[in-house]
Amino acid sequence: MDNILSTYEEKMTKSYNNLESEFTTIRAGRANPHILDKITVDYYGAPTPLQQVANISVPEPRLIQIQPWEPSLVKEIEKAINMSDIGINPTNDGKLIRLVFPELTEERRKEIAKDVKKHGEDAKVAIRNIRRDAIDQLKKHSKDEGVSEDEIKDLEDKCQKMTDKFIAEVDKAVEAKTKEIMTV
Repeated sequence: MDNILSTYEEKMTKSYNNLESEFTTIRAGRANPHILDKITVDYYGAPTPLQQVANISVPEPRLIQIQPWEPSLVKEIEKAINMSDIGINPTNDGKLIRLVFPELTEERRKEIAKDVKKHGEDAKVAIRNIRRDAIDQLKKHSKDEGVSEDEIKDLEDKCQKMTDKFIAEVDKAVEAKTKEIMTV
């Protein structure tokens, strides 16, 4: 039975980690190289992550600099960035690509904070769905094996505590990201 709980705890951990990775791609007014994590470049016919074809650096708080290993990739990288949804136009000088992050307006910060809260709520819903599945699985399993009601109740309590722990983690992550976004 504890095996079932550990399987569902793993699923909750994956949901939380997914939320964290989504948060790294949200632009908060500062240059964060993780915003480019999902961008792939056509490298000799194969879609390749940007990090594998260029050196990415942050020389200033509002600037990301991308230096391709091969100068012929500048146009491909620029095209990939324009096709992505990061909302920043790249500038290039033939060798380097620069992404300048504009100052976020108060209105835009509030929009992004709402989006962060929505992602947090989606993660909570996913975690609660995992809890529901776990409890259903425990009840089904207990009928097959003839486990006592007290043991089932204990396992349901463990499952609820595990869920509460992950919900609290999601709340902390949402609060931290919202604070980062609202900081001028």
